Amino acid sequence: MKNAEIALLGLLAEQPSHGYQIEQLIEERGMRDWTDIGFSSIYYLLNKLEKAGLIQSSLKQPQGQGPARKQYSLLPSGYSALREAVLESLSQPYRCYPPLQLGLANLPMLEPGEAAAALHAHQQALEAQLTELQRTRLNQQPLPYHVEKMFEHSQTLIEAELDWLRKVHSELEESDEKNRF
Repeated sequence: MKNAEIALLGLLAEQPSHGYQIEQLIEERGMRDWTDIGFSSIYYLLNKLEKAGLIQSSLKQPQGQGPARKQYSLLPSGYSALREAVLESLSQPYRCYPPLQLGLANLPMLEPGEAAAALHAHQQALEAQLTELQRTRLNQQPLPYHVEKMFEHSQTLIEAELDWLRKVHSELEESDEKNRF
């Protein structure tokens, strides 16, 4: 099961929702930073999960005026699939292939100054990402334990990568004279 599908099942496990409510939660929680779920793919994924027999939909009339909305809710099979996916997600290290690894694999193609400049740009982008993450986290206080741990994990990973980037940047500055690679 893909991350975006797990994310939608998790939101529906919290409460039955219609597509726009799900979009609002995704936006409020900054979920696009850690799962590949776009606004336009929400309904596609909901339909896919419904066809797979994991969720069901029903038309609900709004309390005020307006058209009926399709509300989605988790079925017992969806709950079971979500539990399995959560257990797997928590127990298995995730293998990721960030573009940074490809850049490092081809580092010898660059002059040390070029590499340092590119990694400095990467560092600045990560610093901006960290600032935004911290702002989002602060604006949503108090957070449930599990959401707090998600923010904490993301922040720890970004901080570790920033520490690594600072070290490599320093080494590249030194190697500019020695032509290390």
